[in-house]
Amino acid sequence: MPFAIRMVRVIEQIFKAENDGVRWYVMADDDTVLLIDNLLEVLSRYDHRKYFYIGMNSESISSNDINSFGMAFGGAGYALSYPLAKAVAKNMDLCIKRHPNVFGSDHILQSCIADLGVSLTQEKGFHQIDLRRDISGFLSAHPQSPFLSLHHLDVVDPIFPSMNRFESVNHLMKAARVDQSRLLQQSVCYYKQNNWTFSVSWGYSVQIYHEIFAPSVLYRPLETFVPWKKGATPPYMFNTRVPRSDPCEVPHFLFFASIDETKMNNQIVTTYVAKSPPRSLPPSVSSSTCSTYNITKFRVLSPMKKHGGPGSRRECCDTVQVMGMDSMAIKLRNCLKDEIVA
Repeated sequence: MPFAIRMVRVIEQIFKAENDGVRWYVMADDDTVLLIDNLLEVLSRYDHRKYFYIGMNSESISSNDINSFGMAFGGAGYALSYPLAKAVAKNMDLCIKRHPNVFGSDHILQSCIADLGVSLTQEKGFHQIDLRRDISGFLSAHPQSPFLSLHHLDVVDPIFPSMNRFESVNHLMKAARVDQSRLLQQSVCYYKQNNWTFSVSWGYSVQIYHEIFAPSVLYRPLETFVPWKKGATPPYMFNTRVPRSDPCEVPHFLFFASIDETKMNNQIVTTYVAKSPPRSLPPSVSSSTCSTYNITKFRVLSPMKKHGGPGSRRECCDTVQVMGMDSMAIKLRNCLKDEIVA
């Protein structure tokens, strides 16, 4: 595979061109969206003087099976610490000769790194997106990990309704520019007066359910997408929820519309508005049938400080305002000691 060999040699060439004071070498495809602030924060948790190969495998079992479950996918992006990049560059010629039958540059690199006695350190915020069609269900249930990258946006539907792919990415970046640490981070809370459940994916979406669901249920992505490879069974590296047929049993989706920094109250206010439901879900129903569909605007108030870090919890939230019949607001906060989200 001459093309794959040329690609894997990029590590060697970059190392030779620039190694003075470098701590990390980050590789990704040219059509990958990288969240640089989050990436820097994640890499700062690791000792760059040691041997680290940091990335994530595919969402698709078949993609991992064809390549390796221990491989970081280059579309999602990966990072090599300085000592590891140096060792890879030094042994590149020998490595390529040792693995003549390995397919793909990412797999060749993983084989070279394995020869050096180093395994993949997974960071779940890297996303290859080996999925198809509507990934709103996936993005609305992000793992409890900083959001680092998105790939394959050219093969999925635009991530926001009524926008094209380019507009959708730029729209998501409006929230990213204000607070990358919270972007796509999921919080679950309840409006018990109506037995409603709210699932917030900060800066992306709010899902309102017409009944009470435990967080462990909502942490599984709603299967609005389809497998990367048709007919693959099982298709995904994670559990999913199959959409129900009753419109009142599927979430009422609201999508990120705007963001405002209120410095007087040290708060960030994100606003989400109702759009047409994802194409993979049943159409919305009349308000007389399912009252969650009355809500057309939803505001989320969050602290004006970074969220997360090793050992942190997901944020808790409280309903703070019910504005008429069509608008609501919640406030994110640190969970109390031993507080249960219920």
